[in-house]
Amino acid sequence: MEKHRGFPSRLPGTDYQFTIRRENTKGAVPLVARPRYADRHPKDINADENFLACLIRHFGDAPFERGNLDAGRLSWLFEREVVPAEQPFDPASYEALLMVDLDAATRSFPNAVDPTNWE
Repeated sequence: MEKHRGFPSRLPGTDYQFTIRRENTKGAVPLVARPRYADRHPKDINADENFLACLIRHFGDAPFERGNLDAGRLSWLFEREVVPAEQPFDPASYEALLMVDLDAATRSFPNAVDPTNWE
């Protein structure tokens, strides 16, 4: 499992996790596109936006290995702002390649794409 050195482990000041510490012995948790409803809590939306900003800062629009990135957090963005970068795609693999769709990211979370908004 690829460990993304320098990638934040969580959203500062919260329990929103961005990475995992070790591989699951039963295999990776599969990525699934979770529906985002309009009544989501602002803290959840903020966590999605910050996670996406971290992905863009760390990887840009280049393909990256899923590695130790949290499946739950990725699933909120999967098949919208974060898309498979290979075919066939195995959603239950730590080695699966993903990439950020910057056009979709700009439409959904414009602040995450704009580097002037990054801390």
